[in-house]
Amino acid sequence: MTKEQFQALAEAYGGEIARWPAAMRDEAALFAASEPAQAQAVLAREAALDAALDAAPRPAPAPSALYDRILADAPGLPRRLRWRLWLTPAGLGAALAGAAAAGVVLGAQLGDRSTTGAEASAQAVADLDVSTVAEVG
Repeated sequence: MTKEQFQALAEAYGGEIARWPAAMRDEAALFAASEPAQAQAVLAREAALDAALDAAPRPAPAPSALYDRILADAPGLPRRLRWRLWLTPAGLGAALAGAAAAGVVLGAQLGDRSTTGAEASAQAVADLDVSTVAEVG
């Protein structure tokens, strides 16, 4: 582990190596043993920052009454727009049903043509007069 990596991990996870990701703790301990002055300076600076952050006041969560009041004061949808909320999914459903019906009709028509074409081809082959063809060989 390099000095820069050790410092970046200390800045990200704090001044206690025990709070660092488990995969990095062993490498950090080896670095701290090989460079004790550098490691102690970095860890002390980050521990001071951790202590300052722990001492800072934390904002209280908003009470649920405030949340309820905000929702109650929020403007609702006008009456004329409410029917559109129902109509939009209905219109989408009708469009999809129409597309599906068109696909079924088109598939049925194309299927009939290919069957008729195959029957006509088979009949044309059967109607061939092969007696006029000379035998070779």
